[in-house]
Amino acid sequence: MWHNIATFILKSRLYLLLITAGITAFMGYHATRTEITYDFLAVVPQDDPDFLYFKTFQKQFGEDGNLFLVGYQDKKIFELKNFQRLDSICRSIESSKGINQIISIPTLKILKKDTVNKKFVLVPLYDKLPQTQAEVDSIMSLAKDQKMYEGLIMNQHTNATILAIAINKDDLNSVRRQAIIEKIIQANTHYAEEIGVKVHYAGLPYVRTVMSREVKAEFGLFMALAALVTSVILFLFFRSLFAVLFTFAVIGITVVWTMGTIVLLGYKMTLLTAMLPALIIVLSIPNCIYMYNKYHQEIRRHQNKIKALSRVIEKIGFLTFMTNINTAVGFFVLYTTNIIIIKEFGLVAGLLSIATFLISIIVIPILFSFLPAPNDKQLKHLDLRFLRKVNHILEFLVIRHRPVIYVVTVVILAISFYGISRIYVTSHMVDDLPSRSNVKTDLAFFEQHFKGIMPLEIVVDFNKKKAVSNPKNLKKLEEFQTYISSLNNVSAPISIVNMVKGARQAFYGGDPAFYALPTSDRVFLAKYMGKDTSGTSSLLRSFVDDEGKTARFSCKVADLGTAETNELVNRNISVKAKEIFEGDSTVKVHLTGSTLLYLKGNQYLIQDLSESLLYAVILISLMMAMIYFNLKMVIISMIPNIIPMIITAGIMGLFNIPLKPSTALIFGISFGISIDSTIHFLSKYKQELKMNKNVLKAIVMTLEESGVSMIYTSIVLFSGFVIFSFSDFGGTIALGVLTSITLFWAMFTNLILLPALILSASPGDKRNLFSIVQLRDKGHLHHSEEDDEELDLGKLDKRTEENPLL
Repeated sequence: MWHNIATFILKSRLYLLLITAGITAFMGYHATRTEITYDFLAVVPQDDPDFLYFKTFQKQFGEDGNLFLVGYQDKKIFELKNFQRLDSICRSIESSKGINQIISIPTLKILKKDTVNKKFVLVPLYDKLPQTQAEVDSIMSLAKDQKMYEGLIMNQHTNATILAIAINKDDLNSVRRQAIIEKIIQANTHYAEEIGVKVHYAGLPYVRTVMSREVKAEFGLFMALAALVTSVILFLFFRSLFAVLFTFAVIGITVVWTMGTIVLLGYKMTLLTAMLPALIIVLSIPNCIYMYNKYHQEIRRHQNKIKALSRVIEKIGFLTFMTNINTAVGFFVLYTTNIIIIKEFGLVAGLLSIATFLISIIVIPILFSFLPAPNDKQLKHLDLRFLRKVNHILEFLVIRHRPVIYVVTVVILAISFYGISRIYVTSHMVDDLPSRSNVKTDLAFFEQHFKGIMPLEIVVDFNKKKAVSNPKNLKKLEEFQTYISSLNNVSAPISIVNMVKGARQAFYGGDPAFYALPTSDRVFLAKYMGKDTSGTSSLLRSFVDDEGKTARFSCKVADLGTAETNELVNRNISVKAKEIFEGDSTVKVHLTGSTLLYLKGNQYLIQDLSESLLYAVILISLMMAMIYFNLKMVIISMIPNIIPMIITAGIMGLFNIPLKPSTALIFGISFGISIDSTIHFLSKYKQELKMNKNVLKAIVMTLEESGVSMIYTSIVLFSGFVIFSFSDFGGTIALGVLTSITLFWAMFTNLILLPALILSASPGDKRNLFSIVQLRDKGHLHHSEEDDEELDLGKLDKRTEENPLL
């Protein structure tokens, strides 16, 4: 079959190149329409109970993670000219497209008692722009008296104040978010520089914008650096600029096909699909290196270019087909998960694996067919003394010192298992940003002065109409709110309790002394609260449902991480809620919000990636069984692939690298790299065993040919990925360090442990090392492939003379 494929590719090379170019142009057109999704809740399964409840919450009370916060801490803000300028900025932001509202001192609305119509009305804190410092001081005094907002927009002890800007949901989850955020930052940064104060930014819209922008920019830089390093090493190995150009032609075409596929499938770029460029390098470079080496080896044997390219397609084509199909199966398994972004990643990455094979098997041989055969200088790498010496050492270790190999492996595994026992799972909202990042320092500012900025929503459901307004229940809600406010890492909540207390304060002329729940005056207050023509009811509906069954507590928490947030929620807030509302079995307390969903989504990611890796191992094992029809060989083939992952996991534990989505993803990539090398080695071994009928000879010959390619591949990929370890971002560092470590160990397990296991498991005489090595060194060990089916070279050469393009 592969003979026919080789014939077809080389005889139809011009047509195949034109078809490839046409598909690439088509995919490139669609790739220009790629969009990035900003919905991080896609990591939670759509049927998850907490996710479904959160959607119900959003329908009832609106968005919780749409606040962009701007913070200041300086008395200069409250000087006349500076305050006037701040007022202008706030009004400008408020009127901007994509902004729902802004809560700040200049735009603050307070409750007032309308004695004529016997109702409460929401009115601005001040009607006209202050013209004197005394007026500013009066405004600030009035603002501080509004107990309803205490601790929410101003910290009276530290003079810190914030602008809380609510961004429209549709704009928040679109590319327009970037422009909105940048406009707000530009206005406030200019203002801060103008008056000589420091400004701080926070909130989920800001964090997500900065992370996506900065990670994307730096990832692009490191991809370019990795490409440069890879290019240099490829050139040093093969002494051919064409080898470098053709490799990156394959990578470039695959990238275009991938981006086009994402658009054609109706997907958007996500956190996971952004990793595809790195994955393309992992898949493409081994294919190219194996083809180059085989091509050069064949040219050295018979100096026939077309015959050499035919052999490349026949021999390496099968190997790359098997490796890429196995990789594709591993990724397609991800499509069985319930998480949208993992399903999308699995499907696209699986199709990408198949596309990589097709592109490399067509493009590389065809492009080389238009060039002269490699000269002696370009074949020199086959005689590198260093590589020959390495191969001899590998052969010596594998054949004579297998017990040492096994003992060393066991010791390394023991240390690794100890490291695994120390692995911990955690993730933060700003996990991968560098510690010196402005995002983290600004986050620390808000946590210091306002206890945090991450949304946490608590809903108390009484399951009875108008139960919230019951005085007894209001008292319980106040007790619950007081407890929440006392927690170190949770901001003062805003709820119906604030509204009722604030209404009583307004009823008594705004006197802060009356900020409390109604007592004997509740009848008079009820007359005022029952009417609304100025928006107080819409404000009330933000914290109580239409039937008066549920009460919402909206607060902010510090970015504590998975473990501490779970402890805060499950061992503190939930326990206290049960204690306060335990007298009524119908009352249910729900904790929800973007923060909890995000952290839960990360746990789902880790769990699903782990399960998918297990399924991939099982499926690939079955595929290996179909190839080799030998259970022993299937088990042997899996061992060198599992060990590098165990070692990497052990290193994570030993060096306190947490298990989180960005590190969990590495194991899937690592397994793909390892299994490719294993399949290459075993397939070549199978071919050699068939020709030589001797296990030792087959092992030596496999190390001679495939061993060199495996070393080349590992060095190139290691050098490319290690560049990423110099990044400032945790996810990029994890990609660089952990993938490089896995590559390093996978090279050793496949070149030393795998052949050692094959020898140990194979029957027969294994003592003729000296004679085998002698034959190899004299050149008598190379098997003859003259009996293989070949192209009709005469016909092809004749056609080439008639038309050089063919």
